[in-house]
Amino acid sequence: MITDISPNLLQSYQKEINSYDEILGADGQVKPHWNALFATLEKVGMKELHFRNIEIINKLRENGVTYNVYENSGSLNRPWQLDPIPFLIEQQEWNNIAKGLKQRALVLDLMLRDIYGPQRLIKENILPPELVYGNTGFFRVCNDVKLPSENQLTLYAADIARGPDGRMWVLDNRTQAPSGMGYALENRSVMSKILPELTNGMFVSRLSPFFHNFQQTVSSLATKAKDHPNIVYLTPGSNNETYFEHAYLAAYLGYTLVQGDDLLVRDGFVWLKSIDGLEKVDVIVRRIDDEWCDPLELRQDSRLGIPGLLHAIRLGNVSVINPPGSSVLENNGLLPFMNAACRFFLGETLIMPSVATWWCGQAKELNHVLANLPKLIIKNTNRKQKLKSIYGKNLSNQELADLRKDILRNPSEFVAQEEVSLSTTPAFINDKIEPRFAAIRAYLVSDGKNYHVMEGGLTRSSAVRDRFEISHQYGGFSKDTWIVSDKLVTVQQKIVVPQTASVIHHASLPSRSAENLFWVGRYSERTMATTKFLKITINALQENVNFGGSVKSEHIEVLLKSLTHLTLTYPGFIDEENPSILKKPYEEIHDLVLNSKRSGTVAYSAESFLRGVIAVSDKWSHDTWRIINLIENSLKKIKNSGSEINNPNVIQKVLDKLHTRLFTFYGIISESMPRDNGFYLLEAGKLIERILSRISIIRSTFSFKNDLNVENDLIEAVLINHHLLVHYRSLYKSHLSLEAMLDMVLLEENLPYSLSYQIDALAECLAKLPKTSQAERLTKAEKAVLEASTKIKLTDISTLSTYDTETLYREKLDGLLASIFDLISSVTVSLTDLYFTHTVIQHSLMENPENSDTNEI
Repeated sequence: MITDISPNLLQSYQKEINSYDEILGADGQVKPHWNALFATLEKVGMKELHFRNIEIINKLRENGVTYNVYENSGSLNRPWQLDPIPFLIEQQEWNNIAKGLKQRALVLDLMLRDIYGPQRLIKENILPPELVYGNTGFFRVCNDVKLPSENQLTLYAADIARGPDGRMWVLDNRTQAPSGMGYALENRSVMSKILPELTNGMFVSRLSPFFHNFQQTVSSLATKAKDHPNIVYLTPGSNNETYFEHAYLAAYLGYTLVQGDDLLVRDGFVWLKSIDGLEKVDVIVRRIDDEWCDPLELRQDSRLGIPGLLHAIRLGNVSVINPPGSSVLENNGLLPFMNAACRFFLGETLIMPSVATWWCGQAKELNHVLANLPKLIIKNTNRKQKLKSIYGKNLSNQELADLRKDILRNPSEFVAQEEVSLSTTPAFINDKIEPRFAAIRAYLVSDGKNYHVMEGGLTRSSAVRDRFEISHQYGGFSKDTWIVSDKLVTVQQKIVVPQTASVIHHASLPSRSAENLFWVGRYSERTMATTKFLKITINALQENVNFGGSVKSEHIEVLLKSLTHLTLTYPGFIDEENPSILKKPYEEIHDLVLNSKRSGTVAYSAESFLRGVIAVSDKWSHDTWRIINLIENSLKKIKNSGSEINNPNVIQKVLDKLHTRLFTFYGIISESMPRDNGFYLLEAGKLIERILSRISIIRSTFSFKNDLNVENDLIEAVLINHHLLVHYRSLYKSHLSLEAMLDMVLLEENLPYSLSYQIDALAECLAKLPKTSQAERLTKAEKAVLEASTKIKLTDISTLSTYDTETLYREKLDGLLASIFDLISSVTVSLTDLYFTHTVIQHSLMENPENSDTNEI
């Protein structure tokens, strides 16, 4: 039951309120559920709340929860921000809000069907024709693009906030690809783990029923594949602002995450290009905007969509949520006409009002706007013009005059809204509880005929006091939204379980995801190989400083040149025109660690690894994300080291930490990742890179004979690089023999880092991957690996250490390793031809991400 509260914290907050606040009822008294929350906050205490807030930040970072900000080019992504104080609405009030939201969703659905159908609203002068036809969200080619259900607006989101009359008002409609559901779900997950006691004295409605309804709706739209519909979640790519959510929801809902390049239209159907071949797609949940969906009929320069998609929808061969063309409903100019449309279709008045809005395309409304510019907020009717809301009160006389000219130049492009005093809500800012403006994004899903409202939503609040800037783009915070009651509310829900639910169904792996996983493996191992050999080289340099001699410097010269061969950062230490680089190597070593613009460096490889990881975000568990986050922290440490990295000990520590974290990544993947095609491609990438890097080092250190002492130092270095020095000493004590070392690193099948072991492991991975033909016993890649394995196993080790007495060249050793290097290198080409050939470069990395998924949060 609701509890009483010590007055300290609550009274302190009430003193901060200077407008209508969510904690107060119409009678000016604190609402009971807010009373309960403050009572708990009082018990928790501000100091503990500070620590819990830090836990929230860390938890979100560990879980990889990000929000990409386009202007923030200095980082791969930006952490999501969650206020530890939730937003509360009492259940009975929410029921009334939900009723208004359902009514509005139904009206918008009827408007959508009418605009792309009989157009009665225009014919009967309820909507001005230019408001529809002149809007960039209207596409004539979408007239016959329909879903196989009564409702066409399957998913709808409304931004709502409490107005000065105490009721919730609609601020905005999101109809083409609403964002934020995944963030709302993650917010709830984090809050339930870190601040569970905040629910004391109240019951909070669950979010999961909404997502069950969503899954059932999506499945019902797969009219041609009832048992096992193939459902994909279409994203613009990893550079999109809400890509985390795309990957998160795809994984949570069990859908395949795809980009436009992963899909094609053939024979009127949409197909997924997977490494198993083409797979028919039944439903697409899209997160790209209308105009980018189909370059054949919509925006011709789009690289994010699927050519021929609209044709496939017209044939009824695929369903798309929401159908292209629904962006017409996001036109701000429609708000003044919503009430008339509601009366026309339903014979009712809108339950939930909109903010007073005037469309400037009408003479009377235009005159009103021009006469009251200093009191109004000016917006565009066309969203894609990306005009930020203009507050008239903040403009100078000259700026007002310029705005007036802009409006008169094209009145139908502008709407004006009344600036109303919206409510504030408690927010935890700089270790204090202060009032901040807030708005809720509420979500609705249709079951074909009726709408279901999420019992919660995504609340956003302003980080700046007295300013309504809630978008995360401008630093806004998110809040978990609680629909609360002082008694348990049960939701009656019918869960439909397919009759064949017990059948294990194949999960698709798009070719793009397969290629990214392969390169995650390669770049992780490339980073590991470089850090390992850098540490060995720096150790040798340090020993030479303290225990130096001429022999030692020859050994170091070979290691430095080997480092250049390994990283392919030519000319590097091979530069004959700059012999001094070998005497003063640290400048080049620093660059090999720090320079993220130079291919082959630690920073470059680690950054490439992380980009690959983000591109397949839906593949990683929470535990994996924790170590990925630590690897990203190591990269930041490397890039921000500055003058500190001039100290060799600092370099060693930084490389040690990165190397250990990458090893941990391998361990988590090995223990937790399903043994599917994605795992075997990642492993194949890792093994290919490991084999090539080990061959490179052996060739560059032993292809030519050196002085015995130098050679002994090189043998020790190679054994360390293969994690075999301890094992070698247990067998041969202190005696160093080239022949014994080569036997161990090349032929010993029980040692994980030997060449023979790695090649056999690669053969096992390739054997698990799908064949293009049942008649094909071995792919080209498998044949190349088999040939490499045969060559190494038939080798006579005693002949490999022989050399030409004049040139000191070990022809047999170098020739064998060169041959194996070429064979293993060819595996990448073969895998690309077999599985990746129809993937093009990720267009999301080229395309301006602002052009898609504009439902920013």
